[in-house]
Amino acid sequence: MKKGLFIFLLFVSSISFSQILIKGNVFSETNKPLEGASIYFNNTTVGTITNSKGEFELKIKEGNYTLVISFLGYKTKQLFITPQKKDVSINIKLEEDSSVLNEVVIKKTVYDKNWEYNLARFKQAFLGRTKLAKTCKILNEKDLHFDYNIKTNTLTAFAKKPLKIKHQGLRYLITYDLIDFSLKKQRLFFSGFARYKNLRKNIKRKWKQNRLEAYNGSQMHFLRSLTSKRLKEDGFIVNQFKRVQNPNRPSEEKIKIAKELLKLYGNSINLSKQITDPKTVSDSIIVTLQKAKLPKHQDYLYKKNIPYEDMIAYDSNTPFLNFKNYLMVIYTKESEEENYLIGMFGKRKKASGVQTSNIVLLEENAQIDKSGVLINPNAIFNEGYWGFEAFANMLPLDYRTSERK
Repeated sequence: MKKGLFIFLLFVSSISFSQILIKGNVFSETNKPLEGASIYFNNTTVGTITNSKGEFELKIKEGNYTLVISFLGYKTKQLFITPQKKDVSINIKLEEDSSVLNEVVIKKTVYDKNWEYNLARFKQAFLGRTKLAKTCKILNEKDLHFDYNIKTNTLTAFAKKPLKIKHQGLRYLITYDLIDFSLKKQRLFFSGFARYKNLRKNIKRKWKQNRLEAYNGSQMHFLRSLTSKRLKEDGFIVNQFKRVQNPNRPSEEKIKIAKELLKLYGNSINLSKQITDPKTVSDSIIVTLQKAKLPKHQDYLYKKNIPYEDMIAYDSNTPFLNFKNYLMVIYTKESEEENYLIGMFGKRKKASGVQTSNIVLLEENAQIDKSGVLINPNAIFNEGYWGFEAFANMLPLDYRTSERK
């Protein structure tokens, strides 16, 4: 299942950087100070609101961040900033939001059985099916509106107000400004801005343990281990494979012809019949449609335990994910969850005792800054276990494993 962005939450490295002060003012287009505007670094626990003069102050470590500024009745604004050593001062103007985006969908919303069904689909896709997903509750579900296109089998979701998500398992209150959500068949894309807030000042050991378990084996964990060259110590094995078309599966054109011929026969052909040597047209239809159920592609593993230089490259000391074909990332210190083994359609997989994810580059190079953040998380595509772990298993950018102490 693909996550577009779509927001793949990566992390700020645990390397110690001094705190940098970000301060500024938020105004309207008429230079009126906006009191109560929300200011936060996307996907972190760092945020505040403006005072009566529209002023704010935040402290953050060095790195690459998106600063999100929102205020009711105004367009949300994002600023990409890279604070380094010196304090930063910025003035921000917000535009009034007079749009009626998705107004038709919102006005026609009826909270009936169809809405409840779409809500269930949304929560399963967005929050996921992990055990942590069961501990998440969307507090303002009725701010969600859905549109379903039966021709393309696509579910689209809108939320005029930010979603409030109470995550009991990780003890966060998450404010999520949903920008896009579409679920087409089993392919998911969602993006938005998230602010994390601890539900309590003192986080109990069991919640720290839950956060650590969510971190272990995650893409966040993998990237940190890769940039610090600790893959083996942290329990990762990385293999390399290529993907080719399955030569035993008929072409799409042959499958299409077989289906058309089947209609001409009035669907009277027994497709379960076992045939080794087709001699008639009906035999060929049976064999073709049986082989059509075979996987479209086959994976060929050609390198195990690949070295760092086959995964990461440097340009003027700037690191990039750089590899050919696909990487198979195996995390050996935890096994799969039961829901992952069962799958979406109830067909149980055989347990392997490890968590296996596949990644492919969608861009030639995917830059990682010095603090370990993937600049463009959409530069890679995830399959396997990382595809199973959805929003409920994501952690804020400023999460540190030292929390467990």
